[in-house]
Amino acid sequence: MNVFLIGGGWSDELAPEIYGGFIEAAAEVSPAPRPRILLVLMGTDEESLDYHERYLRKLELVGGHDLEVVRVPEGSPLDPAVVERLDAVDGLFVGGGPTPEYHASIAAAYARIRSRVSEGMAYAGFSAGAAIAGSHAVIGGWRVDGVPVCPEDSNEELDAVTVVQGIGLVPGAVDVHAAQWGNLSRLVAVVEAGLAPHGVAIDEDTTLAPGGRVLGAGRVWRATRGATGEVFVTATGRSA
Repeated sequence: MNVFLIGGGWSDELAPEIYGGFIEAAAEVSPAPRPRILLVLMGTDEESLDYHERYLRKLELVGGHDLEVVRVPEGSPLDPAVVERLDAVDGLFVGGGPTPEYHASIAAAYARIRSRVSEGMAYAGFSAGAAIAGSHAVIGGWRVDGVPVCPEDSNEELDAVTVVQGIGLVPGAVDVHAAQWGNLSRLVAVVEAGLAPHGVAIDEDTTLAPGGRVLGAGRVWRATRGATGEVFVTATGRSA
């Protein structure tokens, strides 16, 4: 499926590589001359709007698409009219910010998103949008059984590491800001504790693209659980 998972980061130089594949995948399925992209972002206050400009800039650097932006008030469910819009677009981009709020707001649309992606619609998730894309969504927290497993700053206002049902576009869990925020250790703890069968942690300025290709500056870290409970970690950098 056309699923692109981005670990965060704001490099202008790498924008064509990090976001370009998503736009190209949307263009391949579009009946229109330019692919139609729906960008879903969380928050409507002034601070959020300033943050949202970063996404607009990155996508403008790639170009070649028509963009519709939907800003969802934190704590509010996605408008049913927006869910209906999924049938008329070629790509869905879900941005970053408060992961628990993205999950709560978009959860009712998960089945529709899965259906549209299975039909060819491209999906890009940035940070929170990547974290909720897995079958097991790591939405926050920094302790497992009361023991710290990553920096407290990654907690998303949750104490216990919390894993919920995600969209299900990729199997397992997805964590983000892996090397930069120290979240690889959280993914390892999630897999070791049996909260997810396996998972990937994605560095900033890095995209995990279809076919397991890695694009951008960093690495994708894969955590798998062995037969006796040990966790194995492998890393993959930019694909040739």
